[in-house]
Amino acid sequence: MKSVLRATVAAVAAIAVSPFLATTSTAEPVATGPDGGAAGAAWAATQDGPQQYPNVHIDWDVPITMSDGTVLKGNVYRPADAAGRPADTQTPTIVNLTPYTKLVSNLADHAQSIPGLSDALLNLLRQIDLSGTPLSGITDLTKSFGGGELRNFTVDRQLIKSGYSQVVVDVRGTGFSQGEWDMLRQREQQDTVEVIDWAARQPWSTGKVGMNGISYSGINQVQAAEKHPEALKTIFPVVPGSDLVDDVLAPGGGFGFNFIPLWLTAINTLKWVPDVQSIVNGTFDTTWLGDRMADPYTYMDVLLSAYTATRMEDLDPRVREMLSDYTSQRQAWLGDPSAIDIPAFVTGGWHDLFTYSESKIYNEISVPPGQRQLFMGNTYHVSSGNEYGKPGLPPRLDVLQRAWFDKWLKGIDNGIDTYGPVTLRQQGGGWVTQNGFGPSAPAEEASEYRRMYLSATRSGTANSVYDGSLTGSGGDDTARLTVSPGLTTLCSNDAAQATAGALSIIDGCAKDSRVAETNALTFTSDPVAGPTTVSGPIAVRLNTVQDAADGYWVATVNDVAPDGQSTVLSSGQLMASLRQIDESRSTRSANGDYTDPRAYTSLDKRRPTVPGEATTLDLALPATEAVLQPGHRLRVDVFAGNFPKGLPIMPMLIDTGLKPQHLQLDPNAPSFVNIPVRGRPGW
Repeated sequence: MKSVLRATVAAVAAIAVSPFLATTSTAEPVATGPDGGAAGAAWAATQDGPQQYPNVHIDWDVPITMSDGTVLKGNVYRPADAAGRPADTQTPTIVNLTPYTKLVSNLADHAQSIPGLSDALLNLLRQIDLSGTPLSGITDLTKSFGGGELRNFTVDRQLIKSGYSQVVVDVRGTGFSQGEWDMLRQREQQDTVEVIDWAARQPWSTGKVGMNGISYSGINQVQAAEKHPEALKTIFPVVPGSDLVDDVLAPGGGFGFNFIPLWLTAINTLKWVPDVQSIVNGTFDTTWLGDRMADPYTYMDVLLSAYTATRMEDLDPRVREMLSDYTSQRQAWLGDPSAIDIPAFVTGGWHDLFTYSESKIYNEISVPPGQRQLFMGNTYHVSSGNEYGKPGLPPRLDVLQRAWFDKWLKGIDNGIDTYGPVTLRQQGGGWVTQNGFGPSAPAEEASEYRRMYLSATRSGTANSVYDGSLTGSGGDDTARLTVSPGLTTLCSNDAAQATAGALSIIDGCAKDSRVAETNALTFTSDPVAGPTTVSGPIAVRLNTVQDAADGYWVATVNDVAPDGQSTVLSSGQLMASLRQIDESRSTRSANGDYTDPRAYTSLDKRRPTVPGEATTLDLALPATEAVLQPGHRLRVDVFAGNFPKGLPIMPMLIDTGLKPQHLQLDPNAPSFVNIPVRGRPGW
């Protein structure tokens, strides 16, 4: 440890960063700005400099027996000497549970272990720059892979060499672990607690455990922290979720048709890859094979039922369990971040699959700011941490993770708790640090909610089904505007989001809604007079009329540039029949309007619409942080569908009849967006 500190001080001195070197040895450095200032430079120097141990020792496929007898398999990585012998000192332990099999981690880890190859690959990824081209989104992906994201996803050898052990475990029913995949439900959550306890009791562990990982592994961390295992001291979840039905499975009731099938196929394929070495040496686990044969394609039959059953009563009971109130499965997927009472660093993105949950997790965690951190980029699921390492830009994700664990598992006063506590990439602007976000924002940072009304007055700014206006005062116009289901949303930001960012490489779709808007109703404001910040959750109220027993409504809030480019800031959707609001989970602004109207998304609460009758819908749009520059406009787009991001299950799709849907503009029942703004819009 002393050698690490000496290396850190030397590195900081070498780059002539001095503000906190003048403090006493007991003073904690203070992080300043999105890049952390001098403290941030020290974190990077600590992560990238010489480490305490020269090597990593790996114990492959260590059996970990759960309380029900099921055996999970984990790889254990420990710091080692030059000869590869594991250190004889106890170290803090980092736990990561994954459904993607440890083989994926192994491949990435092997690339790191070859001298020079890791640095060469990372440098290559960091050099790819297609900014300014129609495929600039490729740069976001390559820079995220080179910006520490791979080390968060797999194994960080620098972290291990600095004096940590890491345990990577296949969740039950996946990889080389026995059992049937329980997909983030009660048994898997119990497994996680038991793995943490097992890791804490090993002779090489100090008994202090942290957790890391991305996506599924991030959700797993949040679930584990809610259960208070004694040894778990901190978590570092990247792109986690806590309300899995509304986040990704069926947002607003529209089943995640694109992402879910591909994701289930990937995991169900990977879980069949056998332990070849055990076959060769005669130790093959026949229980593993029996478990796979008993559960060959977990949840794929459920998905098939959702799109083949034409009546509600014919649905697989597990579909109803997922989309109903108070079932054990639904409760397992609806987390309670307020139960988390340990330090947690939450990383997310404005267009992530779980963007709705990420800021809510931060706001609900019950430890003080600083011990909880929120880091939100203008990113998709696979592109976290794509801006880093330059003045004004944040440190890499692996650098932040290392500093976080050093603070909360080793007690090193490195100033990471003074970072942020909220670090945000403003859409349309740069990186900012704040003391809170949305509901947690202090008075000086809080936004004022105000209505912007959807008006039939033409704005002359959009090529859409109907080009309306967005006004600051309620109009007296009455009009029925019609929009039909279509496929232009195949080229949209929501399509990019639903593919976890794969389609974000197509700028003309992900960063510009003008193709999608050709089959939308658009409502556009006057240009803002000065910089105008949009900060917090957004709600859209629509006065609708259906021609059938159901309808599927989608609203996006966009930033429209003077050249016409229309960039989505946030989006939400809702099945008309699932419009009943859960007041216990919803919030309102001072004037009584919803700011976060949470529909039950439950078949138990379903109320078909009456054709021809007006029906009020309140759509929740995830919180965002954006700045409209002078001359830019605010726009609301309204669609009658959102394929491929969402597709209603077959019985509800049949109820829509794929018929046209109508927005009824009525001064007695206005349609509007409740938008959180501060600045000088001049509306």
